Amino acid sequence: MTQNKTQPSDIDPAAFISGVEHPTRRGDGEALLDLFGKVTGFQPRMWGPTIIGYGRYNYRYASGREGDFLATGFSPRKANLSIYIMPGYQDYGKILARLGKHKLGKSCLYVNKLADIDLEVLGELIRAGLADLDKIWPVMPE
Repeated sequence: MTQNKTQPSDIDPAAFISGVEHPTRRGDGEALLDLFGKVTGFQPRMWGPTIIGYGRYNYRYASGREGDFLATGFSPRKANLSIYIMPGYQDYGKILARLGKHKLGKSCLYVNKLADIDLEVLGELIRAGLADLDKIWPVMPE
Protein backbone atom coordinates (compact mmCIF):
# COMPACT_ATOMS: atom_id res chain seq x y z
CA MET A 1 0.00 0.00 0.00
CA THR A 2 1.18 3.47 -0.78
CA GLN A 3 1.21 6.14 1.89
CA ASN A 4 -0.60 9.45 1.71
CA LYS A 5 1.45 12.17 0.07
CA THR A 6 0.53 14.53 2.90
CA GLN A 7 2.43 13.51 6.03
CA PRO A 8 3.18 15.32 9.31
CA SER A 9 6.31 17.44 9.17
CA ASP A 10 8.55 19.19 11.69
CA ILE A 11 7.90 22.69 10.33
CA ASP A 12 6.73 25.11 13.05
CA PRO A 13 3.17 26.25 12.18
CA ALA A 14 3.67 29.76 13.62
CA ALA A 15 6.90 30.17 11.64
CA PHE A 16 5.13 28.98 8.50
CA ILE A 17 2.36 31.57 9.00
CA SER A 18 4.87 34.35 9.69
CA GLY A 19 6.45 33.57 6.31
CA VAL A 20 3.22 34.11 4.37
CA GLU A 21 3.91 37.07 2.09
CA HIS A 22 0.46 38.60 1.68
CA PRO A 23 -0.35 40.61 4.84
CA THR A 24 -4.09 39.85 4.84
CA ARG A 25 -3.51 36.15 4.27
CA ARG A 26 -0.83 36.14 7.01
CA GLY A 27 -3.18 37.91 9.46
CA ASP A 28 -5.99 35.51 8.60
CA GLY A 29 -3.61 32.59 9.13
CA GLU A 30 -2.69 33.90 12.58
CA ALA A 31 -6.39 34.26 13.43
CA LEU A 32 -7.09 30.71 12.23
CA LEU A 33 -4.17 29.33 14.28
CA ASP A 34 -5.87 30.82 17.34
CA LEU A 35 -9.43 29.82 16.39
CA PHE A 36 -8.62 26.20 15.54
CA GLY A 37 -6.58 25.86 18.73
CA LYS A 38 -9.41 27.17 20.89
CA VAL A 39 -12.13 25.16 19.15
CA THR A 40 -10.27 21.84 18.97
CA GLY A 41 -8.12 21.99 22.09
CA PHE A 42 -5.34 20.46 19.97
CA GLN A 43 -1.87 21.77 19.19
CA PRO A 44 -1.21 22.64 15.54
CA ARG A 45 1.01 20.43 13.44
CA MET A 46 2.18 20.94 9.89
CA TRP A 47 1.09 18.31 7.39
CA GLY A 48 3.30 18.57 4.37
CA PRO A 49 4.77 21.97 3.61
CA THR A 50 1.55 24.05 3.64
CA ILE A 51 -1.30 22.52 5.69
CA ILE A 52 -1.75 23.20 9.41
CA GLY A 53 -3.62 20.32 11.02
CA TYR A 54 -5.28 19.77 14.36
CA GLY A 55 -5.69 16.25 15.67
CA ARG A 56 -5.44 13.11 13.59
CA TYR A 57 -7.41 10.02 12.81
CA ASN A 58 -6.58 6.59 11.48
CA TYR A 59 -8.82 5.39 8.68
CA ARG A 60 -9.31 2.00 7.11
CA TYR A 61 -11.46 1.68 4.00
CA ALA A 62 -13.29 -1.45 2.89
CA SER A 63 -10.64 -1.76 0.16
CA GLY A 64 -8.02 -2.31 2.86
CA ARG A 65 -6.33 1.07 2.34
CA GLU A 66 -5.48 2.68 5.65
CA GLY A 67 -3.51 5.57 7.01
CA ASP A 68 -3.45 8.62 9.22
CA PHE A 69 -4.63 12.10 8.32
CA LEU A 70 -5.29 15.43 9.99
CA ALA A 71 -8.70 15.69 11.65
CA THR A 72 -9.22 19.34 10.70
CA GLY A 73 -7.08 22.26 9.66
CA PHE A 74 -6.35 24.95 7.13
CA SER A 75 -3.87 26.32 4.64
CA PRO A 76 -3.34 29.98 3.74
CA ARG A 77 -2.91 29.48 0.00
CA LYS A 78 -2.18 32.31 -2.43
CA ALA A 79 -5.63 32.22 -4.03
CA ASN A 80 -7.68 31.69 -0.84
CA LEU A 81 -7.85 30.10 2.58
CA SER A 82 -8.44 26.36 2.34
CA ILE A 83 -10.23 25.03 5.41
CA TYR A 84 -10.35 21.25 5.86
CA ILE A 85 -13.47 19.89 7.53
CA MET A 86 -13.59 16.10 7.73
CA PRO A 87 -15.61 14.11 6.84
CA GLY A 88 -16.41 16.14 3.76
CA TYR A 89 -19.38 14.08 2.70
CA GLN A 90 -21.56 15.09 5.65
CA ASP A 91 -24.37 17.61 5.12
CA TYR A 92 -23.41 20.88 6.75
CA GLY A 93 -25.82 22.94 4.64
CA LYS A 94 -27.57 24.59 7.58
CA ILE A 95 -24.30 25.74 9.10
CA LEU A 96 -22.81 26.78 5.75
CA ALA A 97 -25.91 28.87 4.99
CA ARG A 98 -24.96 31.09 7.96
CA LEU A 99 -21.20 31.13 7.31
CA GLY A 100 -20.89 33.87 4.71
CA LYS A 101 -19.13 34.01 1.37
CA HIS A 102 -17.39 30.70 0.57
CA LYS A 103 -16.93 27.98 -2.03
CA LEU A 104 -17.13 24.28 -1.29
CA GLY A 105 -15.03 21.29 -2.34
CA LYS A 106 -15.37 17.67 -1.24
CA SER A 107 -13.87 18.14 2.22
CA CYS A 108 -12.44 21.61 1.74
CA LEU A 109 -13.99 25.00 2.25
CA TYR A 110 -12.54 27.93 0.29
CA VAL A 111 -12.70 31.44 1.72
CA ASN A 112 -11.13 34.54 0.16
CA LYS A 113 -10.63 36.29 3.50
CA LEU A 114 -11.91 35.86 7.05
CA ALA A 115 -13.72 39.20 6.84
CA ASP A 116 -16.13 37.44 4.43
CA ILE A 117 -17.34 34.90 7.02
CA ASP A 118 -18.70 34.62 10.55
CA LEU A 119 -15.93 33.15 12.73
CA GLU A 120 -18.39 31.88 15.35
CA VAL A 121 -20.15 29.89 12.63
CA LEU A 122 -16.78 28.60 11.40
CA GLY A 123 -16.07 27.41 14.95
CA GLU A 124 -19.43 25.62 14.97
CA LEU A 125 -18.56 23.98 11.64
CA ILE A 126 -15.16 22.82 12.93
CA ARG A 127 -16.79 21.30 16.04
CA ALA A 128 -19.48 19.56 13.94
CA GLY A 129 -16.87 18.15 11.55
CA LEU A 130 -14.76 16.78 14.41
CA ALA A 131 -17.78 15.25 16.14
CA ASP A 132 -18.96 13.58 12.93
CA LEU A 133 -15.48 12.33 12.09
CA ASP A 134 -15.06 10.93 15.61
CA LYS A 135 -18.22 8.85 15.11
CA ILE A 136 -16.57 7.13 12.13
CA TRP A 137 -12.89 7.08 13.11
CA PRO A 138 -11.72 8.21 16.56
CA VAL A 139 -10.02 11.61 16.57
CA MET A 140 -6.82 11.81 18.60
CA PRO A 141 -4.65 14.75 19.60
CA GLU A 142 -1.53 15.03 17.49
